Amino acid sequence: KATSAQYADLAEMYCADQNYPPGTVVDFGGSKEVTISAKSHSTAVAGIISTNPSYLMNSTLECENAVEVALVGRVPCQVVGTINKGDRLVSSSISGVATVLDNNQYQPGCIIGKALENYDSTEVGIIEVAVGRL
Repeated sequence: KATSAQYADLAEMYCADQNYPPGTVVDFGGSKEVTISAKSHSTAVAGIISTNPSYLMNSTLECENAVEVALVGRVPCQVVGTINKGDRLVSSSISGVATVLDNNQYQPGCIIGKALENYDSTEVGIIEVAVGRL
């Protein structure tokens, strides 16, 4: 049994509407269990599609588009806007992309995690995020 790994997240398999690439923010919903997040500050947020999880729950799930959703740990995430290390991240109005929390729009359940890197662009990019760190 492994007690350590070079990867840094705990993920679970879910059936998705499509096969989404790593770094995509997903919500619970759609025609399957999860779908791409398309609403700013969504409270249905499930997590981020993992690159290569250290631990994978429900690994025997069989469906057409099984995806690994990071629930806790460090993963790359698509982001947009001005983000500073430690900022709380939420889904943005751009499908599958996270952005910094607007405190005026906060609702319990909307936070994905915290930024581990700075980012500042109106173009979509990728940074590492600590998922589940509220």
